[in-house]
Amino acid sequence: MTIQNGELGILGINGMGRIGKLSLWHHIARKAFNEIVVNLGRDVGQGLEDIATFIEKDSSYGRLSNYLYGVNGPIRVIENLDEANGTMTIDGIKVKVLRSARNPKDTGWSDHGARLVVDTTGAFTDPTVAGDNPKGALRGHLEGGAEIVILSAPFKIKDKALNMPDDAITTVMGINDEEFDIRQHHLISAASCTTTCLSHMMKPLIDHFGADNILSASMVTIHATTSSQNVLDAVPKAGATDLRKSRSVMNNIILTSTGAAKALKLVIPEMSGIGFMAESVRIPTASGSLVILTLNLQAEDTDHNIRRAEINDIYKQAAQGAYKGYVIYSEEQNVSSDIVGFPRAATVIEARENHTRTAMMRVKSTHNSGQFLEAPVTQAVVFGWYDNELGSYTNMLGDRTVTIAQKML
Repeated sequence: MTIQNGELGILGINGMGRIGKLSLWHHIARKAFNEIVVNLGRDVGQGLEDIATFIEKDSSYGRLSNYLYGVNGPIRVIENLDEANGTMTIDGIKVKVLRSARNPKDTGWSDHGARLVVDTTGAFTDPTVAGDNPKGALRGHLEGGAEIVILSAPFKIKDKALNMPDDAITTVMGINDEEFDIRQHHLISAASCTTTCLSHMMKPLIDHFGADNILSASMVTIHATTSSQNVLDAVPKAGATDLRKSRSVMNNIILTSTGAAKALKLVIPEMSGIGFMAESVRIPTASGSLVILTLNLQAEDTDHNIRRAEINDIYKQAAQGAYKGYVIYSEEQNVSSDIVGFPRAATVIEARENHTRTAMMRVKSTHNSGQFLEAPVTQAVVFGWYDNELGSYTNMLGDRTVTIAQKML
């Protein structure tokens, strides 16, 4: 379906952190929506001019005008600032900035014509919390008049006794996005940047070998810093359990956790039968991250050793076929800055570094005491780059937003 400029109407964006701001950039460039309403929920600087300056410049990606038009473009693409109405025009798209309501239920999306809202704050991730909660909730956007809400983070249900609501679903573009049902689902999680990358690394292997032949898997994400970390060492917040998050991100490699394993099972159900572990290491870079995926594989034919060339061919075929636009197969020697701003790619497979080793594994028999069974098992290591902000995740989130908006027409 071809989308004409502005055909999808008005989009709401809640929050103006890294993903909120870059989502605004994405949709300004894409021009599928004719107006964007951004809720900041508070006053910023000296007024709308300071908000425009924040939108216009970015320390990781440069100027918005260069993102849109390259070095020969205009210096500024933001004009028609109206402080009283909180509006501006960005490259021909009307943008209205709301600065009064922190609680989603008080935003009044219906008053501004925004039926679809993307929440990028990271503050409201529990789909079970009632919309009228005084502390705010994701469902509050529905109370405020939105019809569908997309969360730019994984769902996190605090009460472990509760199940995922029937109207909530987690999807990753190119993996299970077709499972979204507009008649049923009102809350959609677009998972995380790491899950988006990881799912496109795992799914081609499952398609090829079958889940039963993937004995176990583990991954480590070497992840750029995020805004939840401190520039300098700070006193931990009350109740904090991970003291490392209060340490300086500029001076340290920091071990932390990731919810990628849980989210991966939501978008690829076959993962429930595969033993899987996920770890995260934060490093002092602004953007550009890497997933190192390690798997233990068993071929259907025990005389067949799985080799590096076979693994690489799986990804080469995926990049040209079913996962085209999501998987990029590269035989270049990349570094993390090469991935920053990389367009329309969930993952960039670093094929030169992928490798395998096959060995005979001895397993003690459960039937015959003292007897061992032997079978060839291949350990494979796969490297996948992703831009955890604009290039990978925000573009995938933008695709998810547009495809849902199309169904709402």
